[in-house]
Amino acid sequence: MQKTPRSSRLQIAILGRRNAGKSSLINALTNQEIALVSDVPGTTADPVYKAMEIPPIGPVTLIDTAGIDDVGELGTLRAEKTWQVLEQVDLAILVIDAVSGIGTPERSVIERLSEMRGMGAGSTGKEGDAGSVPVVVVANKIDLAPFASVSEWEEELGTEITRVSSLTGEGIEAVKERIIASAPTDWEGPSLTGDLVSPGDLVVLVTPLDIEAPKGRLILPQVQTIRDLLDNNARVMVVKEDAVGKSIEDLKISPSLVITDSQVFETVSKQVPSDVRLTSFSIIFARHKGDLTTLTEGARQVSDLKPGDKVLIAEACTHHPVGDDIGRVKIPKWLEKHVGGKLDFTWTSGAGFASDLKDYDLVVHCGGCMITRREMLRRIAKVRQAGVPIVNYGVLIAYLHGIMERALRPFEEISIS
Repeated sequence: MQKTPRSSRLQIAILGRRNAGKSSLINALTNQEIALVSDVPGTTADPVYKAMEIPPIGPVTLIDTAGIDDVGELGTLRAEKTWQVLEQVDLAILVIDAVSGIGTPERSVIERLSEMRGMGAGSTGKEGDAGSVPVVVVANKIDLAPFASVSEWEEELGTEITRVSSLTGEGIEAVKERIIASAPTDWEGPSLTGDLVSPGDLVVLVTPLDIEAPKGRLILPQVQTIRDLLDNNARVMVVKEDAVGKSIEDLKISPSLVITDSQVFETVSKQVPSDVRLTSFSIIFARHKGDLTTLTEGARQVSDLKPGDKVLIAEACTHHPVGDDIGRVKIPKWLEKHVGGKLDFTWTSGAGFASDLKDYDLVVHCGGCMITRREMLRRIAKVRQAGVPIVNYGVLIAYLHGIMERALRPFEEISIS
C-alpha cells in the first residue's frame, strides 16, 4: 500500500482555518501522530501528504494544508498553495472549528468547489469529469463546544455536517463513512488495457532503456502497463526496439497488441506487421488520465502551426533533463521540422502549469503518469477554455511521423477522419 504511486491514489484534501484542527483530524483518521499539531496558528506551511488505506476505497492520500485564513505576505503564499491543492484532489474535507463557527473562510471553500463543478461541465466533453469535487464537512472540537449551532451551519452551507472531536475520537468513524459514501467511483479513469486485450492474449511491450530512468528500473508507465496487463490475464513479452521484428517472427502466434515507447514509434512501426495492432504507452495514458478525443483533435491542429508561434511544453514531473530529452530536445526538433522554421517554446514542470494560456498556439503535455486523472482533466479544461489546442507527447509523435491513424486504431471510440 505504501508503494502505490500518489497519482494512483484517491486524493483527499483537508481544508479549514488555522487551528481548526486539520492536522489533529488527520492524526485521528490515520490513528498515527504523523501531522505536526500546535496551538500556534500557521504551523502547517506547505501541503503535507500522508498515505493510508480506507477500505473499500483502497489506497488514498490525505493532504494536510495551510489555513485558508492565513495572513501576511507569507501567509498569503501559504493559503495560495492550499487553493492550488484543489486542482489535484478527488474529495475535500472542510474542517470547521466548532468553537469559532463559520464565516468567510468556510463559505469561500464551498464557493470555490462550486466554481470547480461549473468548470467541469462540458469543459472536456465529459460532464463533471474535470470539476466535480465532493466535500465532507466536519465540525471539530465538539468536545469544547457541545452546543454548537451545527444545524444552522448546515442550513447556511447547504450540506450535512458531522460532529467530531479529534481529541476524544467522537465522530471519527462517521467521518470515514462519509468519505466512503462521498468518494467518486470513476476517479481512476478507464482501464489502461482492460478493454484492449482478452485473457490469454499475447502483448509485446517495446521498452527502450530510458537514460532518465533510475538505474536498474523501468519508467513508471511501463511498470503500470505491465501490471495492468497481468491483472487482465494477458501474457507479456518485453523487448528493446532493435529486437521487435525478430521477436515477432519467432513467435508461434501473432501478438494481439504491440505497445511501444513513443520515442521509437517510427522504428517500431516498420517492424510490426500491418495487421498487428500498434499503439504507445503515452497514448494509453492519454486515455487513462485525460481525454484522448480532445488530444487527438489537438494533434490535427498542429498543421495550422507556423514559424514563430508559441508552444507550451508541460511536464507533470520534475525530472532533471539529460541528453536527448524528449520534451526539451526531440519534440521541439520534430515540431520545427514539421512547420519549417523556428517556434517560440516555453516549458513548465511539476505543479507549475501556466496560468495564462491564451497567448499560446499549442500546448503539448506529457503522458501525465505523475499526476491524478482529475488534475490532468482540469489542465485540459483550462487549455480548452483559453481556446488553445492541446495534445500529449504520444499522440503528437504519432502524428508527426504519419502513423497516428494506426496508433489510434485499437481505440474504437476514436473516430479517424
